[in-house]
Amino acid sequence: MKRIALINDLSGFGKCSLTAAIPVISVLGIQACPLPTAILTAQTGFDDYYCDDYTNRMDYFTEKWKQMGMTFEGIHSGYLASAKQIEKVAHFLQNFKDKHTLYLADPVMGDHGETYDVFSEELLAGMKELTVRADVITPNLTELCLLVDESYRELILYRCEDDYLDRIQGICQKLLAKAQTEQTIIVTGILRKKDGEEKIGNFAVSNQDTYYIETPYTGMGFSGTGDLFSSVICGTLVNGLTVREAMEKATDFLQIAIKEASEAKIPQVHGVHFEKYLSRLL
Repeated sequence: MKRIALINDLSGFGKCSLTAAIPVISVLGIQACPLPTAILTAQTGFDDYYCDDYTNRMDYFTEKWKQMGMTFEGIHSGYLASAKQIEKVAHFLQNFKDKHTLYLADPVMGDHGETYDVFSEELLAGMKELTVRADVITPNLTELCLLVDESYRELILYRCEDDYLDRIQGICQKLLAKAQTEQTIIVTGILRKKDGEEKIGNFAVSNQDTYYIETPYTGMGFSGTGDLFSSVICGTLVNGLTVREAMEKATDFLQIAIKEASEAKIPQVHGVHFEKYLSRLL
């Protein structure tokens, strides 16, 4: 059975990180192997939560799994709370990533032009080092701009222009030039107006091809949808799908869950009811 190592936090509420990734990877017929970076009562978007930081215990997983002779077809890293945790992930990659292992890095640092509370220049430097080693990265526009020192504010001024995607592709090319492998960048959550209607899309860019897919924008964003998206991408690529096929499957899976959650006015911090739609991934 194929295995994917999932390096992320575990939150009791919020349907994100490991609680999003494990069921997705499992339904795809792959063994999900979690390496927790922290355990929280609820994701950090809630007003109050308790967090047990696992930074000093991450290496135990690496060393014990190495002793057990474990191998992985995929590695997926998500939210990392410090530069020290990035070092732990780099150590894990040194032990387990080879030419047959797909590594997907989700460089979680901010959104909508704002950085998260844990952000620091040290974290950014570490994330730049980590993402150049990845086969696939899934930044949003804020994170893409951070990784190549571009201005998010200036970029979104062109949101309604015909060359908006061309500009995003140009930024992606700067990042691809630094990659240590044949990398694909999938820029997530791109908002733009088309024919007077707001759309949200994901844009895959590599040195060989580009692919853009968009859906109507409901005006709401929910906890964990980025984690669900990147998990579908990682799992389906490990299973042999193309990037285009993986994005189509992820979009089909998430679009209906987001539409339902928006119509039901589910609190955004609680995430979408994705569980009932897992069969769409089969």
